This record gives sequence, C-alpha cells and structure tokens, in this order.
Amino acid sequence: MDTKECPKCGATWIAGQHYWTGTGKLGNELDLAGLVCNKFGDETCINPCIGMEGGVTWEERRSILQKVMPKENDTT
Repeated sequence: MDTKECPKCGATWIAGQHYWTGTGKLGNELDLAGLVCNKFGDETCINPCIGMEGGVTWEERRSILQKVMPKENDTT
C-alpha cells in the first residue's frame, strides 16, 4: 500500500486518500489547503490542492462558532 506523509505538516495520504493528522479521519485535500497549505505550505508540501481556492477556511470556522457560541458578556 502506498503511504505518503507531507514533510511540512505531517498530513497523510494512504493509497491516494488524505487522512487528517491527529484524528486519522478521512480528509479533504481542498479543506486542508484552505486551512493549512495555502497559508503555511511551501515547496515541500505534497497536497495536490495547494494554491487552489475553496475548501473550509479558519475564517469560515470562526464565523460558524460565533453563531453557535453565546457571547461571554451576553446576559440576555
């Protein structure tokens, strides 16, 4: 079985399928690009989606959390 690990972030591809580092859950290469590779990747990154627009970003995740989490000082 072909296994590759990104030398930059440690993301893993097993038989061509991306799996998240830490959880081992099935991953999405475009989400990985939006969250990690496009901001922190370099020429050693092996994600085929590096540089592509789309996928989940930290801004989107922050927006979702702000909608579902009550504000600390909100007394209503």
